[in-house]
Amino acid sequence: MARYRSLRDLDWTLLIIALIICSLGVLQIYSATHDTKWRNAWWKQIVWILIGLGIMWVATSIDYHTLLSQVPVLYAISIVALIATFAVGDVVFHSRRWITIFGFTFQTSEFEKIVIILMLARYLSELKREELGIRDLLKLGGLVGIPTALVMYQPDLGTGLTYLPILAAGVLMAGLRWRYLAAVAIACALILPVGWHFLKDYQRARLITFLDPSRDPRGAGYQVIQSKIAVGSGGMWGRGVTHGTQTQLRFLPVPHTDFIMSAFAEEHGFVGVVVVLGLYFLLLMQVVQNAQTASDRAGMYICMGVATLLLFHLLVNVGMAVGMMPVTGIPLPLMSSGGSSTFSVFMMLGLVNNVRLRRFGS
Repeated sequence: MARYRSLRDLDWTLLIIALIICSLGVLQIYSATHDTKWRNAWWKQIVWILIGLGIMWVATSIDYHTLLSQVPVLYAISIVALIATFAVGDVVFHSRRWITIFGFTFQTSEFEKIVIILMLARYLSELKREELGIRDLLKLGGLVGIPTALVMYQPDLGTGLTYLPILAAGVLMAGLRWRYLAAVAIACALILPVGWHFLKDYQRARLITFLDPSRDPRGAGYQVIQSKIAVGSGGMWGRGVTHGTQTQLRFLPVPHTDFIMSAFAEEHGFVGVVVVLGLYFLLLMQVVQNAQTASDRAGMYICMGVATLLLFHLLVNVGMAVGMMPVTGIPLPLMSSGGSSTFSVFMMLGLVNNVRLRRFGS
């Protein structure tokens, strides 16, 4: 803390809001798993949160300018980690997303998000022009496209898609001519039909049943249908902790990970959901505020990259719970059970605090 003016300079509001969301997540994980084979998930989540706080402290302590100077090395290491995961990673549900190191299992694609945020922040902050050129756009597209393709090949479509909003937000903030933006939109429209042929069968089924879950109510549409029933059955005030019928009778799949918001809505109702969404709104506003007070463009890009990623996770996960988004397996930040996701979010919050502590210069 030698260069910090005092502990009071930390964004305690950001940290307190994050811990309140974590506490609600632990409560819901306990409720959803207390009499299942995952009954230990709640205290494991507490351990992961405590480790996450330590990771956040480390991410806060190392000057983000030092991290930016090491982006080429970090990017290379992250690509090697993704390739290693695909080569020797653990197979779970027909995909290789996790790798075990010294007895600990990590989802390497979660930490790739931080590398992409730092990479974009360095590249965009070093630009000498007012707007991005086509070469910049192609270069950034390639740098983000490589890890995106590797993650989608695991296959993990959901996590791979989370990288793209970070790129989009950075490009738009840096400045982009309308004709380039139109060209990108046309290219995406042309690529989508081609991309359909590269999707796995279960991924295609999810997209089809997203449009009409009743086409396969006992198969691909089952999760969405049960999730919507759970959300609706919560009513205004909810059924109470451990009293949700869809959750406790195991109709709702994975209620402590992907569909934790559905389980929360059933047991805490509309009022509980509004409170949680309000907390996420305050969290995002704190991150944006830190972006506004950053001492340089790099700090601003880091904070806005974090805000964009958290917002995308929130919109997709909540939308998935009410049938407004396809089922993609994107976790709810700070609430869903999972070590890698928890660590990466706390690392991002550490980067935001890092920018805040150096807003007056080193």
